[in-house]
Amino acid sequence: MGVFVFLPLILPLTALPIARLAEQHLHPRTTTRLLSWISGVLALCSTLCLGLLGVVGTAQIPGNPLPDAWADPEVRAAVPWDEAVGTGAIVALAVVLVTAAVILGRHLRSRLRARWAVAPLGAGSDVAVLADEVPYAYAVPGRGGRIVVSTAMLAHLDEDERRALYAHERAHLTGGHHRHLLTVRLAAGVNPFLAPLRDAVVFAAERWADEEAAEAVADRRLVARAVGRASLALPRPTGPTALAQFAAPGPVPRRVAALLAPGPVGRRWPPAASPAGLAALIGVAGTTVSAMSCLNASMALLLILHTATTGQHLA
Repeated sequence: MGVFVFLPLILPLTALPIARLAEQHLHPRTTTRLLSWISGVLALCSTLCLGLLGVVGTAQIPGNPLPDAWADPEVRAAVPWDEAVGTGAIVALAVVLVTAAVILGRHLRSRLRARWAVAPLGAGSDVAVLADEVPYAYAVPGRGGRIVVSTAMLAHLDEDERRALYAHERAHLTGGHHRHLLTVRLAAGVNPFLAPLRDAVVFAAERWADEEAAEAVADRRLVARAVGRASLALPRPTGPTALAQFAAPGPVPRRVAALLAPGPVGRRWPPAASPAGLAALIGVAGTTVSAMSCLNASMALLLILHTATTGQHLA
């Protein structure tokens, strides 16, 4: 396998320029989908890389359940600095699995709490209004998705701004934004180098919903005003933090500025000669190289382990 097995661990370093260029030049819908896909693949590849390295490291531990032949010098020679790298990979893989479990658990708990909050209201309208002095608004995904909004939030908005709020949250539901957000949060937990992509997707998903809302109400300035007034009503983060919230604390001024400007071009893929096209090509190329290096390392290790187990001589 050689040093190429380490590529999936370091290729996510390209995430920062990709995230910045995609945010600036791509339609938020394209940004959300592209970056969440890149994040998922790179995270999967880096986790598989740690697993491959961990196999080599685990085989050296006395009393391990793996075949003794897997600890042969010829097997360990497949990975540079096998002892230190293998031990470190085992520790890192354990941390990755625990982190992913915590993120997934927090997400599921937030969805359950949100569903329990609206359960007493029964079915009917897709908007559930909760009597609460804390202002918030968010979408609860799943079968029969609901929009949850507090009376305090509605008190800060006029009738037209409420329409913009509902359109924004419906866009989260119809676009399945919770899947993209969960993917990038898990990816960033698996590999911290992917944190820039997570932040970019969180912002792009809000921008995507803003654009859908602006189209639904046919007034970009109205949506900008609703986002701005809602953000002023939020003195601190509130509600289930694992779900997207309307005008949650964050880059609200950038969202408002984007809504006051002309709408983005709905091109699915930018020209290759443009900065956005370059970012997309770098992202796809890096993801492809990462996936290919993982596949190559996996096949090489499987062949080495099979040969060692059957007692054949390794060439």
